[in-house]
Amino acid sequence: MQVTRIRALRGPNLWSRHTAIEAVVTCDEAERDLRPTPAFERRLRELFPSVGALHANKPSVPISMAHAVELTALALQANAGCPVTFSRTTATEEPGVFQVVVQYTEEAVGRLAFEKAQALCQAALTEGQFDVAGALAELRELDEDERLGPSTGSIVDAAVARGIPFRRLTSGSLVQFGWGSKQRRIQAAEVDRTSAIAESIAQDKDLTKKLLHAAGVPVPLGRPVSSVEDGWAAAEELGLPVVVKPQDGNQGKGVTVGIFDRAHFAIAYEAAARFGGVMVERFLPGHDFRLLVVGNKLVAAARRDPPLVIGDGIQTVRQLVDEVNRDPRRGEGHASSLTKIRFDTIAEARLAEQNLTPDSVPAKGQRVVLRNNANLSTGGTATDVTDSVHPEVAARAIEAAQMTGLDICGVDVVCETVIKPLETQNGGIVEVNAAPGLRMHISPSFGKGRDVGEAVIAQMYPNGDNGRIPVIAVTGTNGKTTTVRLTAHLLKSQGLRVGMTNTDGVYVNGRQIDSGDCSGPRSARNVLMHPDVDAAVLETARGGLLREGLAFDECQVAIVTNLGAGDHLGLNYITTLEDLAVLKRVIVKNVSSSGMAVLNAADPAVAAMAVHCPGSVTFFAQDGAHPVIDTHRAKGRRVVFVEGGDMVCVEGRFEKRLPLARVPLTRKGQIGFQVENAMASVAAAWAVNVPWEAIQRGLASFVSDLHGVPGRFNVFDYRGATLIADYGHNPDAIAALVAGVENMSARRRSVVISGAGDRRDEDIRGQTRILGAAFDDVILYQDACQRGRADGEVLALLRDGLKGAQRTTRVEEVHGEFLAIDSALQSLEKGDLCLILIDQVEEALAHIRQRVDAANAAPTKAPAPAKTRRNKPRPAVAHSGVGLHPIP
Repeated sequence: MQVTRIRALRGPNLWSRHTAIEAVVTCDEAERDLRPTPAFERRLRELFPSVGALHANKPSVPISMAHAVELTALALQANAGCPVTFSRTTATEEPGVFQVVVQYTEEAVGRLAFEKAQALCQAALTEGQFDVAGALAELRELDEDERLGPSTGSIVDAAVARGIPFRRLTSGSLVQFGWGSKQRRIQAAEVDRTSAIAESIAQDKDLTKKLLHAAGVPVPLGRPVSSVEDGWAAAEELGLPVVVKPQDGNQGKGVTVGIFDRAHFAIAYEAAARFGGVMVERFLPGHDFRLLVVGNKLVAAARRDPPLVIGDGIQTVRQLVDEVNRDPRRGEGHASSLTKIRFDTIAEARLAEQNLTPDSVPAKGQRVVLRNNANLSTGGTATDVTDSVHPEVAARAIEAAQMTGLDICGVDVVCETVIKPLETQNGGIVEVNAAPGLRMHISPSFGKGRDVGEAVIAQMYPNGDNGRIPVIAVTGTNGKTTTVRLTAHLLKSQGLRVGMTNTDGVYVNGRQIDSGDCSGPRSARNVLMHPDVDAAVLETARGGLLREGLAFDECQVAIVTNLGAGDHLGLNYITTLEDLAVLKRVIVKNVSSSGMAVLNAADPAVAAMAVHCPGSVTFFAQDGAHPVIDTHRAKGRRVVFVEGGDMVCVEGRFEKRLPLARVPLTRKGQIGFQVENAMASVAAAWAVNVPWEAIQRGLASFVSDLHGVPGRFNVFDYRGATLIADYGHNPDAIAALVAGVENMSARRRSVVISGAGDRRDEDIRGQTRILGAAFDDVILYQDACQRGRADGEVLALLRDGLKGAQRTTRVEEVHGEFLAIDSALQSLEKGDLCLILIDQVEEALAHIRQRVDAANAAPTKAPAPAKTRRNKPRPAVAHSGVGLHPIP
């Protein structure tokens, strides 16, 4: 068995909506069907009983080693505590080669589980040994390190429940909610709008007390100290007992309460000094309460009790602590609901106050306190008291939060009870905390858990807002980039700031922020993170879908323009048009329930995607009588078609007509494929409620030039000849272009074309086979990158496609794109039409623009008589790298 490729699918993908590890696994002949070797499964289950019975996805499919690795990787994660349920193994067309997909919740854990699964299966195959317990422990530890902590996790869970999208920005607890201009961010339990000043105030305990005291909030007296001697002097001034703590601290680190003597004070001072400046304040008698304030509301409260054990007259203190720590709820750090009690100098000092040591055996029923502070992070417990808080106590806590400026604030109160005002019981607020821990409220040791995550989300996104902006995903074989650009233009006509990705770059509000082919998930994520984006239009190419999946969990609109067999078939195990349709419909399957799929009714493979859409469907086609259009319209659903020179949008009794004469992109409706692109774009704008006035304005102002849609049917006037530059690069695109130019008059037609080396031989031949029936002259050129082909191989295939051409009488070969363009321009005369199929889009368009500007600035020579041009062969172009070839 050999694993040749591993990918992390980080969004909805070809296989499922789950994040997953996808691997290509090659099995030797003996590993392709394990049914004749039952000893393997027996040994695997001996090593790892939880793997269960091996099975293929279908009963008729043999069980391979790839299936065994799949099921083992899933079971390892599940047994390590990861909530995973989906896996799949699929055979490819190559014998013994399988695609294995296993869900993960944390990518690093998924990768490690897949690695461990391979080793475990190998051990079962060779009758070797494997430490399953060690592997599970390693996976659990990694999962705890990778996954969000309970505080951040509770907020994320609340966001997911509300349908708010989220993205983890770091391996820590920095998380973005929402998209574009609706984004918000948190770090742990701190929100983005909390100022650095508010956080700084909360960290300065002395300043906090002064501000709260000025606001009439009861606080204990105290002051910062500079040494043990100064601290003991302060303690005597305040009156014993006292509390010693860091001036800038959190999670109870370095805090010691209830100090009565100098020796204990010295230990406490040393513990606090490890975290910076030290503060001494008067000890308030009573219980320790944590009140959680979000915005201007008290949302939860808990009584915190210090870590303690109860003597049984038999075991030592250390043994009693070990027994308590065996509680499965107790763990290291903050991932579990409780933290293990630990021994340190503070714990030993607290035992000494009770005349005990760690090896003492306390009497039966004796309470042994290990710390005076009650933070959960030091082993304490929490009891929910939210419903018992007196309104005046809640008011003081809210005042404390507002005085410091914290949006989420943990207010520490010491008093006998929270059912009475603080002032009546000598209680007070001892501390306020930015980014407070939430686990004591989510999963208290005793009492009712509180949904504090929802309280935070409600404060960030009031009135049920889901933080989403309109996301329009566009896929298909041809027309994607034009449709993306026009759709973005229509949204912009409404006044929205639009983010757009396509094969030319990334654009935000009209400014290009990245270049190159940006039709993948990385570019889409960048747009959705940009704070100046009110709507996103994202070209979604097959490559990115295969590599990573979608960049979003769902879209409001999915457009599928068309499907063609020449779109990279044969790559990445997408070998048939049916395979391609399954891949492309991923965006349709991930339309929101309130969203819309915009589908080409004239393309059967695209129209068939409608049943997979969770939302509604708009069909478009030029023929209003097409059966799919007719049936959908009869049901009162949305359709867009062409009738009487108008683009007609119909839903039930509603009808809107948009004259194609006012849509420059379509050249008054002459260019059929541009009409289809315009219909898809209008349907998408309609789906996101763009006003019709804005749609009409946008259609009229969108021009297919170098700025509007570079490389997509850009038309130039070259000394009276019509010059068209386009990036068409597959047989379907070529056929659409031919249909478009046939509606344009011309005396003689010529075409300049190359072929991409990563297409199938038949697809490369198919391009010139179509062109040979429509153009008089064909100029072939070899482009800059042959993509794995030998020198001259693509040209030979293009020539082969011209065999028996119905119209072409002259073929020229040129080594170099710009030389080929120059050769075509030299032969053009007034009234001719030349289609240039460019490869290096920006460079080629700049070259054409330069030649056009120079030619149009010079005097135009009179064209030769038509009879002469038709009947006499043209001479070969005189520069190097050009050759004439007769048509076979």
